[in-house]
Amino acid sequence: MSAPWLTLLWAAPAVGAIAAAAVPRAARWIGLAASLLALAIGIGLACAFDPAGGFQFVESHSWIPSFGAGYRLGLDGTGLVLVLLTAALLPILLLAAWKETDPGSSRAGTYVALTLAVEAMVLVSFVTTDVLLFYLLFEAMLIPLYFLLAGFGGTGSDPTVRAHAAVKFLLYNLAGGLIMLAAVVGLYAASGTFDLRALIDGARPGPGIGQDLMFLAFLFAFAVKAPLWPLHTWLPGAAVQTNPPTAVLMMAIVDKVGTFAMLRYCLTLFPDAAARFAPWIAALAVVGIVYGAILAIGQSDVMSLIAYTSISHFGFIILGVFARTGDSQAGSVLYMVNHGVATAALFLTAGILVARRGSREIADFGGVWSRAPKLGAVFLIAGLATLSLPGLGPFVSELLVVVGTYPRWAIAAIVSVIALVLSAMYVLWTYQRMFTGPAPEAVTRTVDDARPRELIVLVPLVVALFALGLFPAPALDAINPSVSPTVAEVAR
Repeated sequence: MSAPWLTLLWAAPAVGAIAAAAVPRAARWIGLAASLLALAIGIGLACAFDPAGGFQFVESHSWIPSFGAGYRLGLDGTGLVLVLLTAALLPILLLAAWKETDPGSSRAGTYVALTLAVEAMVLVSFVTTDVLLFYLLFEAMLIPLYFLLAGFGGTGSDPTVRAHAAVKFLLYNLAGGLIMLAAVVGLYAASGTFDLRALIDGARPGPGIGQDLMFLAFLFAFAVKAPLWPLHTWLPGAAVQTNPPTAVLMMAIVDKVGTFAMLRYCLTLFPDAAARFAPWIAALAVVGIVYGAILAIGQSDVMSLIAYTSISHFGFIILGVFARTGDSQAGSVLYMVNHGVATAALFLTAGILVARRGSREIADFGGVWSRAPKLGAVFLIAGLATLSLPGLGPFVSELLVVVGTYPRWAIAAIVSVIALVLSAMYVLWTYQRMFTGPAPEAVTRTVDDARPRELIVLVPLVVALFALGLFPAPALDAINPSVSPTVAEVAR
C-alpha cells in the first residue's frame, strides 16, 4: 500500500502550526521547516504525477456513513499546479515575515501558527473530492486568516481601520458560505452523496430550477472569495491594512480557492446552469477587468493600487473559466499560478519600500532607483508581468484566456484586451513616479537596496515569472487533461 501522500502534504503545515504555537521562541524555524517539508512533498507528487491519469494518489475513508460524508482526497492537474503554488509561496512568505516572527516577540508563535493553519486548509481544499469536506475547510480557513488580518498590521496601518477591514472580510465571506451551505444540503438531498466523483458520474441533480438555485448559491460563495465585481469591496481594505506577507497569502493563495472552486464545482456539478448563466457571469468579469484597472490608475497609495490590479486580474481568470473552451480554461488555471507569483513579487517589493520610507503614498517616493536598483528591477519586472509583457508568465495565460474566449464572446474578449492599455498606464506611471528622477532628501535618508534575506525572498519569484513565461509547457501539460472533461461535459 502506498503512503498517504496527500494527507502528509497538509499534515506537515498542520503539525507545524501546533508546534509553532507550543514553542513560540522557535516558531520561525519550525514554520520554515514545515513549509519546506510540504514543498518537498508537493515536488515529489509532481514528479510522480501522470498528466493523463485523472485523479491520482486517491485516499478514501468513511467519515460519517449515515450522512454520506467521507475523507476523500485525489489530485488532478489543476489541483497539482495550485498545490505547488501554495507550497512554494509559503516558505517565501514566512521569510518575508521574518521580523514578525522574531523570537523576542510574544506573538511570533501566533503568526506562524495561523499562517501554517491557513496553508494546511488551502492544501486540503485543492485535493479533496468530498463536497462537504471542501465546504467545511472553505469556511474554516476564514478564522485564522481573520486573526492574521486583524492582528498584524502593515506600515501606516490604523488598528481601528484594520479591525473594521478584517470584520468586513469575515462577514462578506461568512455570508457567502451560509448561502452555499443551503446548496450543499440541497445537493445531498437530491443525490444522496457528497462524493464529487460519484456526482460527476451521474448522481448530480438534473437540469431545472433546483440545479439553477444550487449553482447560484455555490457561485455566490466563490465570487465573494475570488472576488468577482461587485462583491469585491472587502479586498482593498483588507490587503492594505495588513502586513504584505499576509496580504499575499490572502490574494495569491486563499482567493484562488474561489476561482478553483468555480471550475471544480460550479461547472462539473451544475453544467446546464453554468451554460445558462455563463454570459451574465462573463459580463460581470469584464466589468471587473476594466473597473479594477481604472481604479488602480487613480490610487495614490501603492498598496491599494496593487490590490485593485488583483480585482482586474481575477476578472480575467473568471472570464476564462466560464468561456468554457479548452484554451480559456487552461489559460485561467495557468493565470491563477501566474497571478500568485506576480502579485507576490509586486506586493512584497512594495512592502519593503514602504517599510523603509514609512509611507504608502506614491508621492512620498521618487528617484528610488538611484538608492535601490535591485528593488527597482524586481518591481519593474513584476509590474511588466502584470501588464502581460511577452516572455513573462502572465502573457501566456492571458493570451490563452483571450484566444479561448473570442470564439464564444468576441466582444468580451476585445474589451478585456483594451484593459491591457490601462494596465500599462498604471504600471509604468507608478514606476515613473516612484523610481525615476532625482531622489528627495527623505528617500535618500531612509531607502536602501535589498538585503540578503530580501533577495532570497524576491529572486525565486522573478525566476518563476521568466520560467512560466518561457517554458509554460510543463504546467499546461498537467492542466489540459484536467480541464478537458469539464469542457466536454458542459459542451454536451
